[in-house]
Amino acid sequence: MGFYNGRVTFLRFQVSGPAPRLFDAEHLDRLADRAAGRQRLAAADGVETGWTAGDHVLDTDFLLDKNVINDTLHFELRVDVDKLPADLMRAYTAVELKALSKNNPSGTASARQKREAKEAARDRLEDEAKDGRYRKRKCFPVLWDRLSNEVLFGATSLTQVDRLCSLFEQTFQLKLEAVTAGRRAYLLSELHNRTRQVDDSAPSAFVPGGTADVAWIADESSRDFLGNEFLLWLWYYTDIESDTLKLADDSDATVMIARSLTLECPRGQTGHETISHEGPTRLAEARRAIQTGKLPRKCGLTLVRHDQQYELAIHAETLAVSSAKIPPPPEDVTDARAKLDERATQLRALVETLDLVYDVFCSRRFGKAWEEDLPGMQRWLKREERRAA
Repeated sequence: MGFYNGRVTFLRFQVSGPAPRLFDAEHLDRLADRAAGRQRLAAADGVETGWTAGDHVLDTDFLLDKNVINDTLHFELRVDVDKLPADLMRAYTAVELKALSKNNPSGTASARQKREAKEAARDRLEDEAKDGRYRKRKCFPVLWDRLSNEVLFGATSLTQVDRLCSLFEQTFQLKLEAVTAGRRAYLLSELHNRTRQVDDSAPSAFVPGGTADVAWIADESSRDFLGNEFLLWLWYYTDIESDTLKLADDSDATVMIARSLTLECPRGQTGHETISHEGPTRLAEARRAIQTGKLPRKCGLTLVRHDQQYELAIHAETLAVSSAKIPPPPEDVTDARAKLDERATQLRALVETLDLVYDVFCSRRFGKAWEEDLPGMQRWLKREERRAA
């Protein structure tokens, strides 16, 4: 099952309404009612969606001992789409065209005959597709954590997110809201009574002539640009101050930017670049990019907390996690069920660690510390001072 083995990728969603008291047979029955393959009417785009139980693409046996693990409900979204093969489409078109134009005096097919041949080829393929021979099935893992009342979704595509949200609401009569950088900042601000500061925030000018707009943030009310500032602040703090952060629960987290770094111009003028290196922030080209005003949009992170190490890539605006490596269970945990329970605990620990690290940034970003951090980052980005450092 997706979240219980290998590396994990996920977007986070807050579930509307109160958290379930427990996951029981009612939840499994609701999943079974909308199991993949039961839908007889495809969506307007010809795509069918449904739930599977996680063992394979045809598994619709939802069971408590299989799908409920350590206060989490684990299942998968299956997306079925008929994809007509392009090479066969071309072959059928050629056959039809040859038959239609064989008596043409000119020896070439007319424009109308070409249209008719293409239509006939498509009709033939669509008729063949009725038996499912061209159907492509793909599953995306879903994990509903009762303790946080959040859903982790193992895909970052907006198209798949829309399908998840729609089917989840139809199944459970509950809505999902993406926990992006801006949304997470608001959730934290409610805990610390700083909602007004988040409302009034605007993109910071880190370099002279910095823009107040960020090209990839289309919604003016969104505060997702905070994710870009978060990654740049992490870079600054670990470069100038320390690679260890004191978290709100009095634990420590060691943070290292590693393996990959994607930077982009917020004005949409000078493009973007992706750097792959063991320590990408140490490279001259990465430093030159941020000195010209580019902002991080994605980076690899290594996090260590409570002697547990996590490796992952994080997307700035959505706070989506990609290819996260979860620590293995302790050697003394040998029972298969206990290993699954430990895996759920480690997933929660990863999410909690990311939230606590982001909370450190938000506490500074919306507190008096930003009056020192922002000028410090501006000086840090000046070419002459970086050369001196």
